Amino acid sequence: MALPGVRFQNGLLWMVDRSGRSVTIVEVGPRDGLQNESAFVPTAEKIAFVDRLSNAGHSVIEVSAFVSPRWVPQMADAAEVFAGITRRPGVIYTAIVPNVQGLARALAANVDAVAVFPAASETFTRRNLNQSVAEAMASAKAVCGEAWAAGLRVRGYLSVAFGCPFEGPVNNELVATLAEQLIEFGVYEVALSDTIGIAHPGQVSSLLDVVEARVPAAQLALHFHDTRGMALANVYAGLEAGVSTFDASAGGLGGCPYAPGATGNLATEDLLYLLDGLGVITGVRLNDVVEASAAVESHVGHALPSRVLRALRRPGGRA
Repeated sequence: MALPGVRFQNGLLWMVDRSGRSVTIVEVGPRDGLQNESAFVPTAEKIAFVDRLSNAGHSVIEVSAFVSPRWVPQMADAAEVFAGITRRPGVIYTAIVPNVQGLARALAANVDAVAVFPAASETFTRRNLNQSVAEAMASAKAVCGEAWAAGLRVRGYLSVAFGCPFEGPVNNELVATLAEQLIEFGVYEVALSDTIGIAHPGQVSSLLDVVEARVPAAQLALHFHDTRGMALANVYAGLEAGVSTFDASAGGLGGCPYAPGATGNLATEDLLYLLDGLGVITGVRLNDVVEASAAVESHVGHALPSRVLRALRRPGGRA
């Protein structure tokens, strides 16, 4: 399916109609971005990071994770972060939970929504959740049941949907089956996740062809890492396939502690530069995201990888 408002001619991309299409960006920097950082970011700085992202116009922010602090120490202060943020009207503040115990902690922290995160390979699921795929799906189903009973919406990640660091290629039909099951459990959206940044646009298109035969594009999101520099091209392939929700992380923060070689997430700044250029409406202000990334950068102890962030911070750089 062609992306409304653009066409190719003589190998070039041309804008035809800049109006009418909107995309939701799920900002995952405070959780997926920070979880793999070796330097512990102080709780107050995490709170300030979330508040700056709220002020940038985000409508969905993944704030933290109610997981074992033994395994993911960066997320040990999840409840304190939720207690400290300034909640803006209309913004959904979410967290991931691995099981019903994590859900209970999330409910106590007054989250707006939660996410479960099974995976499409046995080895990765065992490394990430210490469960089989079947057990992880059963846990996701249990979380969905209890969350819905409490009036809480649930998102579903499907990790390593494009390839596993331990098992290699993942079958598209398996991904479609698991995504369909998550929808049946009650999740409102499934984020097909390129956990190790191995996907390319042709693979994105082929996987979505299979998955969208079972799950409507309106209930799908895409979560890309930029390990091989393909994240923005993959977003474009997703747009062409009708997907309108994309995860991104301010500054390109991120990586998965259980996925060897997984580098940063798709940077929010880079995604915004693409979407703004295509005339796609997001409601998120690029310059404000740059400020949020710049403020947190000193606390992680290294430069953030976003190309647009680096360009805008150079002398003479501007949005």
